[in-house]
Amino acid sequence: MTERVTLITGASAGIGMELARVFAANGHRLALTARRVDRLEALANEIAAKGGKKPIVIACDLEDPHAGERIAAALAAEGVELDHLVNNAGFGVFGDAIERDRVAQLGIVDVNVRALTDLSLRFADQLIRNKGGLLNVGSVAGFLPGPGMAVYYASKAYVISFTEALRAELAPRGVRVTVLCPGPVPTEFQARAGVGSQHDTAMLNVSAAEVAREAYRGLMANKRAVLPGIGIKIVPFALRFFPRGFILAATSRFQRQRH
Repeated sequence: MTERVTLITGASAGIGMELARVFAANGHRLALTARRVDRLEALANEIAAKGGKKPIVIACDLEDPHAGERIAAALAAEGVELDHLVNNAGFGVFGDAIERDRVAQLGIVDVNVRALTDLSLRFADQLIRNKGGLLNVGSVAGFLPGPGMAVYYASKAYVISFTEALRAELAPRGVRVTVLCPGPVPTEFQARAGVGSQHDTAMLNVSAAEVAREAYRGLMANKRAVLPGIGIKIVPFALRFFPRGFILAATSRFQRQRH
């Protein structure tokens, strides 16, 4: 019988690292991928030291258009297939879209949209065969327009829409599909994006570890969406009461305060 593993992308830091710890603590064999192989190896050794089977480490940059093929080949070489896929990898760039580097912003699309879509579709047959689960990491930003981080916000809107549609398609085939939509989480994301954290709303902040725990529970319970923290849960509901133009202006002001 082929061994089953959970593949987690962007596992070298932040929410991805905490998701790896949670899945491992619940008995899942892992395959971890990210750019920084030294961090992946350290995490794999940590998990093995706690009694779990050492995760498979796949060093890969998801901006590479051939990343999906490389990951699939690495898993095939190990003789494993997926029963769970966690598309966590993602990043953003702060600043007006027309003023920031175009190549860097297309990289956001490559990681947040193209790679997530590729892996979701590439491994769907394995998830179906193993009656497993798919967790895609979106963001509360996906419910909003995002001047100041236009490409990032738009990419997360795609993640929410795509994941909910896949849920409808895969549910009859026995696959759990969940989208995780956290708010501000203290991780390396802010530094990479060039965002100052001093204006993030404290009531919306939830630790990466708590986000991971809620995400795991939500996926196992087959929830459509997981919004960690009380403050975040009210955002989609509250948005219904405001005109889109008002939301656009308010988001723009908030974003510019964060720099």
